[in-house]
Amino acid sequence: MAPTIVVLNAGSSSIKFALFGVAGADLDRVAAGAIDGIGTAPHFHARDAKGATVAERHWAQDADQSYEALLNHLMTWIESRVEGGTLWAAGHRVVFGGEAHRAPVRIGPPVVRQLEALVPMMPLHLPHNLAPIRHLLETYPKLPQVACFDTGFHQTVPRVARLFALPRALTDSGLVRYGFHGLSYEYISGRLPHYDARAAQGRTIVAHLGNGASLCAMRGGRSVETTMGISALDGLMMGTRPGWIDPGVLLYLMAERGMDRQRLETLLYHECGLLGVSGISSDMRELLASSDPAAAEAVELFCYRVRCAIGSLTAALGGVDALVFTGGIGEHAAEVRARVCGALDWLGVTLDPAANAAHGPRISMRDSAVSAWVIPTDEDWMIAQHTRAVVASA
Repeated sequence: MAPTIVVLNAGSSSIKFALFGVAGADLDRVAAGAIDGIGTAPHFHARDAKGATVAERHWAQDADQSYEALLNHLMTWIESRVEGGTLWAAGHRVVFGGEAHRAPVRIGPPVVRQLEALVPMMPLHLPHNLAPIRHLLETYPKLPQVACFDTGFHQTVPRVARLFALPRALTDSGLVRYGFHGLSYEYISGRLPHYDARAAQGRTIVAHLGNGASLCAMRGGRSVETTMGISALDGLMMGTRPGWIDPGVLLYLMAERGMDRQRLETLLYHECGLLGVSGISSDMRELLASSDPAAAEAVELFCYRVRCAIGSLTAALGGVDALVFTGGIGEHAAEVRARVCGALDWLGVTLDPAANAAHGPRISMRDSAVSAWVIPTDEDWMIAQHTRAVVASA
């Protein structure tokens, strides 16, 4: 078997993974899966490149369900899957790199210490990103590891677009807009020339719509503006996050409702967005299938916020040549795309209903002034690509 790269994307309740065989200039996906339900009822599942289930396990309540034990199970299975080949490197999705890390980097103790210092700015994500990194440093000390940052792609955003209107001392301390979903946007930027050369060289707005959602304005394939700021709460309405919100609401909740930091954190990360507005679900599929008026209102608000954000990013670009949908909702929810594009005729978007229902890839009419596309993203492949390049150059 070819040398293999393992890609790890660790969160609070899941560890997602993908395996890629390194075959010359190519990266071949070998398997992918996750351990879900960490902290409640862990469930391991893995599928091969054709989508067939190749492994599955549920943990009993009396079993060792510690993060370390789950990681050990995952790595033991991965080693068995490599089947005598070489586990060549590990690539990690790290949500936040701050000002220090603008590109993928080989991981060693100094890098870990630098990332640990950033935890106060990203307390709900970075500790979980760091857990498998530390684990592999201890259990596989000779295995090269590479950190790939979700903020890296947005380093080309102009300074004025990165600023909050805060006192300069706070800005100089690192309180600026960083943006997220950068690995997804980087992948789309690389794929866009295969679909629309004019858009790749010109002005494109990419909508990464999923449980987490954001937009990115690109000029010549480089990020110049995005809807997220210093946290994954900002910008568009999401599955359980509110997106843009008047800071006065938070001050009110603290002063009049007695909410402390922890309660506000739970509210903003887990109780708002599609779930909060609908009172039913954070899953767009369930809401689109529901006859409940609250579900319909949640969907409409989501689409309205996306349309408004597209207008804002169009202004930042000085016009737009193409619109790209990606992410779970962006790739699969034709109704959402129709509601967004159907209200953008003023912008020059003319939707092709049949192509949209078939999920593209082109979903605009041929004579549409602004082309619209559905392009599946692949953050795992992007991480594997970066990992190979960094390790090979060492």
